[in-house]
Parts: sequence; C-alpha cells; structure tokens
Amino acid sequence: MNLIEKVFGTHSERELKMIYPIVDKIEALRPTMQAKTDEELRDNTRIFKERLANGETLDDILPEAFATVREAAKRVLNMEHYPVQLIGGIVLHQAVSLR
Repeated sequence: MNLIEKVFGTHSERELKMIYPIVDKIEALRPTMQAKTDEELRDNTRIFKERLANGETLDDILPEAFATVREAAKRVLNMEHYPVQLIGGIVLHQAVSLR
C-alpha cells in the first residue's frame, strides 16, 4: 500500500464509505416495511413510479426500494438479504448507472 492509499484509502474503501450510509438507511426502514401489509408493499411500486415521474432519481428511491424488496423476499421466499448482499446490489446499481 503506497502513501496515498494509506492516507485516503483504496478505491474500494472509498466506495464502501459512500455505500455504508445507504445500507444504514435500508436497515432503518426495516420496522416501517415490516409494519406494511402485503398490499401496501405492492403499492410501493406505483408510488416509486410516480416519484420517478415527478423528477426523483433512482438514487433517491434506492433505500426504500431495496427495503421493500428485502421485506417482500422475506415474506414470499422466506429469505432475507444480508447487508453484504445489499452492498452488492448497490454496487451493481452504480455500475449500471455509469453506462
């Protein structure tokens, strides 16, 4: 590791510093999503589409969308995404957004 990496961190470390707050937002939404009915979770799709149509970006709705998907997966598949899987999804979203 060279001096610059020691001071500023590697590219991956800097990326993770930006991603961890998003994961924290997703985690903070867990109780809200758990309290929603199945119908309310489904309705989030319509709400997200409206928000996008009104000028919000995918990055704006990302924490809520990921929290919705995680809760839906837990209910339907009986599987829950771990934080590291959320990180992978965010990285993939960012990579696709750069195209």
